[in-house]
Amino acid sequence: MAKIRILVADDHTLIRRGIVGLLDSQPDMQVVGEAGAGEETISKALAEAPDVILMDIAMPGINGLEATRTIKRQIPEIQVLILTMHDREDYLFQALRAGASGYVLKGADIQDLLTAVRCVYRGEVYLFPLVAKKLLADYLRRVESGEELASYDGLTNREREVLQLVGQGKTLSQVAETLCISLHTAQTHRDNIMAKLELHNRAELVKYAIKRGLVFLDS
Repeated sequence: MAKIRILVADDHTLIRRGIVGLLDSQPDMQVVGEAGAGEETISKALAEAPDVILMDIAMPGINGLEATRTIKRQIPEIQVLILTMHDREDYLFQALRAGASGYVLKGADIQDLLTAVRCVYRGEVYLFPLVAKKLLADYLRRVESGEELASYDGLTNREREVLQLVGQGKTLSQVAETLCISLHTAQTHRDNIMAKLELHNRAELVKYAIKRGLVFLDS
């Protein structure tokens, strides 16, 4: 079985080495590189083309968000999982906008981190529960203040079904199987949803689904 090839980017050596040891101890994971700064992360990502990058936000020089944006622009297939101490909404939104597929806090349990790595590797989106709840709280504040999201009413019933399934973390293949439609049709529905809601990537679709209350969040 092919292992998940991972690049670990964190400017704190002790933390980085601890994460490397944890990941390398998993039978389905292999750390192919380490980086302690944004520029180094970009260079190693382009050289190694890992499956997943575990990315800190606060690093010397180019920060993790800018590094994510640069890497995703050049190799979109690389999945970036943000691992940070910052639970502020602005960091979360910037990370998703930059193209990150997951966001985990450094206070998370080990199993949460391993689950997150495997999720983003499969093309799914992973948001740490506390972070997901912040998204929901942000949505509720917008509703109370009268601020509207992009028009949900403009979606067809089938598009709403696809949006909900994507929001639950399902891949397009799983969406197609669940709805008994072809993969091409599922892709078309996803593209139409993104165009209507002015969203740019899968992570933003998941964020929108959570804000609309289409995804149930575990306590």
